[in-house]
Amino acid sequence: MNERGGIAGERRTDWLRLAVDYAGMSVVLIGLIAFFGAKCPYFLTRATFLAVANEMIPAITVVAVGMTFVLVIAQIDLSVGSVLSLGSAVLGIAMTRQGLSLWTAVAACLLVGLLCGAFNGLFTIRWRLPSFIVTLGMLEMARGAAYMVTDSQTQYIGAKVAGIASSSLAGLSLPFWVAISAVILGQFVLSSTVFGRYMVAIGTNEESVRLSGIDPRPVKLAVFMICGFLSAVAGVITTSQFQAADPNAGYGMELQAIAAVVVGGTSLMGGRGSVVNSFFGVLIIAVLGAGLTQMGAGEPTKRFITGAVIVAAVVVDYYRSRLGARR
Repeated sequence: MNERGGIAGERRTDWLRLAVDYAGMSVVLIGLIAFFGAKCPYFLTRATFLAVANEMIPAITVVAVGMTFVLVIAQIDLSVGSVLSLGSAVLGIAMTRQGLSLWTAVAACLLVGLLCGAFNGLFTIRWRLPSFIVTLGMLEMARGAAYMVTDSQTQYIGAKVAGIASSSLAGLSLPFWVAISAVILGQFVLSSTVFGRYMVAIGTNEESVRLSGIDPRPVKLAVFMICGFLSAVAGVITTSQFQAADPNAGYGMELQAIAAVVVGGTSLMGGRGSVVNSFFGVLIIAVLGAGLTQMGAGEPTKRFITGAVIVAAVVVDYYRSRLGARR
């Protein structure tokens, strides 16, 4: 009974911690919406809401789910933006030059993402290289491959691919619902499956996992492949939104994804994270960007403020970690 009571108590504590985190992120998001709503006469409008939901958050949300998984296992993936670009380039070339159907081209795009993720995982695991270095190399290789495949030219596809972004349900686009599905599924995997528990354990103490008889390598490889796959999904979304495959697509996406995940409270040291909170991080950064734009702030000002928010989130995470250690 004592053991069962202890387990139940731990579960209640976990749920309480999650509730507090969600409540805190919700307060920040509502505060930003209220502030910009008071300052900008057109902020609290249907047009702004749809722009944020249908255009600003789908691709970055999908990438942020994969980045959450990678950070939870105490790794990092700097190649997500370039993998997005390469997947988009393959999709565009497959349709414009090879004459393949939309869904065959999409399958090729997703396969590219899986292969890039497998490359990152295999080199990181096999030779025990820092994922920072491996994925930095992939960032350059994938971007270079995207330029080579497209001859450094934007591949205009047009209506053949636009149907993905233009399809909607209840006024919200298909990419938005794909992003929401990725968040729900990602949170379920992280918090309610054995695979998710392995991820958290590896990020907390990989050596302990190994000594307990569990091989962490397949889990780490799967995480990198998931991240690559989701980056390619974001490539499909981006291509459909712009009706073109641009080799410059996804530039800086890795920094945006890391920013959203860190703002959402996922630890850069591994072992702790929440996909739902990462989604809140995406929303906070998107609302911040939309509000600053309507206030007339220039790009340098927006980048400065966003950077300050990221630093503040890291500082909060530091003190939260220290408080948890004391407890």
